[in-house]
Amino acid sequence: MKPGMKFKICSGSALLITGLVFVLVYGISQAPAPLAQDMDMDMAKDIIVLKPEDLRVVALGARVYTEACASCHGANLEGEDNWREPLTGGGFRAPPHDETGHTWHHPDTQLFQITKLGRVKYSEVVMNRTDIKSDMLGFEDTLSDAEIIAVLSYIKSTWPPHIKVQHDLVNRNVHPDH
Repeated sequence: MKPGMKFKICSGSALLITGLVFVLVYGISQAPAPLAQDMDMDMAKDIIVLKPEDLRVVALGARVYTEACASCHGANLEGEDNWREPLTGGGFRAPPHDETGHTWHHPDTQLFQITKLGRVKYSEVVMNRTDIKSDMLGFEDTLSDAEIIAVLSYIKSTWPPHIKVQHDLVNRNVHPDH
């Protein structure tokens, strides 16, 4: 292809590419994926992998999202209005978790850590920063690791294929061997 030339991918090709990326990222397994409550994740040593293709995990995640997350992030993952504008006291409103937000810009493990610890504690513990302000509280005392993974899997399951592919590439860039 000559420099400056652009190419166009038709929807059929995009679907094929999405399927290939899915197989490369997740592999093919003969065993059914475990229910979310069967997953035991140690945040300090494990790489978190979401399961947006596992209907049981996604169903659990949808229920937990409705109970624990929708009050801030919206019943339809839409977030709060003006979520990009800083609040007077610092921090931001709850962002959307649909394709219009930035959730998919972060790898699975980071999403898990932020959800578990909360934005401020995550910034202090993982990033060694104390200047971050946020109303995003952690769920380490109210949700199990499996429930957090299920919620994040549910969120990812709602994204259009091209966003899922982009998110898979984010994960692959952070953990090339997985």
